[in-house]
Amino acid sequence: MSQADIHYMQRCLGLAEVGRYTAKPNPVVGAVLVTGDTIIAEGFHERAGQDHAEIMALKKAGDRARGATLYVTLEPCSHIGRTGPCADAVIEAGIARVVYGMVDPNPAVSGNGLDKLRAAGIQVDGPVMPEAAEALNPGFTKRMREGLPYVRCKLAMSLDGRTAMASGESKWITGPEAREDVQKLRAQCGVVMSGIETVLVDDPGLDARYEGVSIIQPLRVIVDSRLRIPPGAKTLLQPGEVMVATAVTSNDLLIDKQKQLARDNVVIVPCANIDGRVDLEALLRYLAVEKQCNDILLETGAELAGAMLDARLVDEVITYIAPKLLGSDARPLFNLLGKTTLSDHIALELCDVVMLGKDCRMRSRVKKAP
Repeated sequence: MSQADIHYMQRCLGLAEVGRYTAKPNPVVGAVLVTGDTIIAEGFHERAGQDHAEIMALKKAGDRARGATLYVTLEPCSHIGRTGPCADAVIEAGIARVVYGMVDPNPAVSGNGLDKLRAAGIQVDGPVMPEAAEALNPGFTKRMREGLPYVRCKLAMSLDGRTAMASGESKWITGPEAREDVQKLRAQCGVVMSGIETVLVDDPGLDARYEGVSIIQPLRVIVDSRLRIPPGAKTLLQPGEVMVATAVTSNDLLIDKQKQLARDNVVIVPCANIDGRVDLEALLRYLAVEKQCNDILLETGAELAGAMLDARLVDEVITYIAPKLLGSDARPLFNLLGKTTLSDHIALELCDVVMLGKDCRMRSRVKKAP
């Protein structure tokens, strides 16, 4: 691995970010074509069903691609999906060398594209900067490897760890810069998930509002065990699809509620566990498999957030901290039951801290239980 390889891979990583808000459910990918020490074409994956990053770069380069080196953040695909195999196009273009960031995380095809390139006589080198390449697509990688989406739990709190007053009043704990940052998080996720208590108390829209950027609205998922969501809930009236996950299994009740909601963009999905609650892990697996959901932004109250953490279904906790104190009567961050000793704690690994106006954003990764 040379310094030139690192330089061009860094360029690929930057290009991949251009598709951050539109490529879902596909991964973001960047590609660069180089002849000698000159970049002759670049590409990124913008939208599912459209050209992959390699194909965009190859089309731009045309005949100049013959004999060039292709740098790409993700192994060129070897299978037919919405588009043809990128590995075949790379071979046909006469590429001499391919440098990749990471192998395809899909166990069914992992390494097949690289093997096809090598069999065609192309020099294949990598992985180059694999940790950075994986960090581009934690949700896609987790879905491919584990059949689960990557879950970020977002919370806004006071310095004393409170999310709302005892009355439920919470607008606004944080300032406009922090709220704008949340919109960016929503826009890049496939699903925004909340609980029915949050819907009933706060009546949030839960849609992504990010002006000046082309986005695809995330699927909004409401965890509602007893189907209490009112037809006039604000989130049901926003653009995009809504899924209500419930523990109700009676067909008559389900049909009746669907008629009450009377909206084509709203679907009710029964997903009950033996305790009469929504089976959270089963719900996440359904979203990963049936909806091809890579990333979930969990925006909810203390009960659902605590249940997701207790079930080890949260990967990251993103906390926006305002420099104010709300007092002991205000509502807590999580309801985490059964924690009686220090050894019962849920361990977090601090990733970064960023100032947003007067507020602070703290991002922590949840350490997996041994």
